[in-house]
Amino acid sequence: MPRRRSWLRRFAFVIGIGLALVGISAILERLGAGGAGVGMALGSSVGVVELQGEIRDAETIVDDLASLRKDPSVVAVVVRIDSPGGAVAPSQEIYDEILRLKETKPVIASLGNIAASGGYYIAAAATTIVAAPGTLTGSIGVIMQFSGFRQLAEKVGVTQEIVKSGTFKDVGNPMRPVTEAERKLLQNMVDDVYAQFVDAVASGRGIDPAKVRELADGRLYSGQQAKAAGLVDELGGYTRAIAIAWERAGQTGEPRVRKVRGGWHPWWIDMIGEAVTSVRPGVGGGLLFLYGGATPQ
Repeated sequence: MPRRRSWLRRFAFVIGIGLALVGISAILERLGAGGAGVGMALGSSVGVVELQGEIRDAETIVDDLASLRKDPSVVAVVVRIDSPGGAVAPSQEIYDEILRLKETKPVIASLGNIAASGGYYIAAAATTIVAAPGTLTGSIGVIMQFSGFRQLAEKVGVTQEIVKSGTFKDVGNPMRPVTEAERKLLQNMVDDVYAQFVDAVASGRGIDPAKVRELADGRLYSGQQAKAAGLVDELGGYTRAIAIAWERAGQTGEPRVRKVRGGWHPWWIDMIGEAVTSVRPGVGGGLLFLYGGATPQ
């Protein structure tokens, strides 16, 4: 019995400590963070949002950018991009949110190992783009691709019957070749999205659309080449991007940094060793991509 009481007291103590941390966390998050997904920091700070991997969805990063926009203690934002690109619509959503953010605060795009296609699309919205000399960037273009299994299916005796409501309802069916009418339809779609990409880069970078088209043939550029072409403003790494953001915000001294956690959870969970999974924005569903051929083989 004494052992049981001792165990109960220890259990109650641990629970009490946990509840106290929850209460303190809630107060500090309300006073300091001002938005979901932001770690605690005191005073003015540079908010950092990370975009890694293929761009599949925009919801998390858009929410993070919006929270930093509304937080008065965040004086500038660095968007750290390490992505070969991704789906069109999510890239456009993130681009639009960066435009809203830079109306009130400097936004610095810091390009990592690769920031190509959709990754560069997003960077083009920023106030300033910083890349390492060896960063792989550019790849301004659009690709749509299909796989074909008709010959394989014929070898194993597999057939398919289609009943459809319209001529183009099964465009991209892997069991048959693309028709000329379908190819024309799809090419028109690709050309339209490509024009949107060119316009976004031209608007974000302040470059004539005709000049952008000269650069936008899908090729990759090194960071150094991109700077010479006007696609990048300055050469440097993440630390330099933070310093630029701090300076553009009119701050002095050492920069204070507040990193977005990519999916809200109280900061104290990290302190007590809980396993927390961050949702990364990351090319997914659909056939139309900004991304294509950006990763060296």
